[in-house]
Amino acid sequence: MSAQAPATMHGTFCWNELASTDVEAAKQFYVELFGWQLKKGDVEGMNYSEIVAGGRAVGGMYQTTPECGNAPSHWMPYVAVDDVDETVKRVEALGGKVCVPPTDIPNVGRFSVINDPSGATISIIKFSGSQIS
Repeated sequence: MSAQAPATMHGTFCWNELASTDVEAAKQFYVELFGWQLKKGDVEGMNYSEIVAGGRAVGGMYQTTPECGNAPSHWMPYVAVDDVDETVKRVEALGGKVCVPPTDIPNVGRFSVINDPSGATISIIKFSGSQIS
């Protein structure tokens, strides 16, 4: 059975991602806690697991790398947008900050990480193609 693709309507939360310092322990914890199914994700250059709940792909998890520095394990919510580059321009115009500029993820789409004016972090994404099988 294939998982349904995430919601993609502009302004909707569509994906949640765990960057973990011990992804194997996290996988075991969340599978046992919530009954999630995990499947190997198609993200180039990284060991990525997609989270499937209720037949729908809802997120992913991966092991942090040395490039992450001493960042603790953390969840990152994603909000779907119609155009990442245009949304980033609006972020800056509204007093927010761009932490990660618009970047393409092969076989997935385009994303950016932003801060609102108070410093809260969130990611925006425009999915492309059929990244969920």
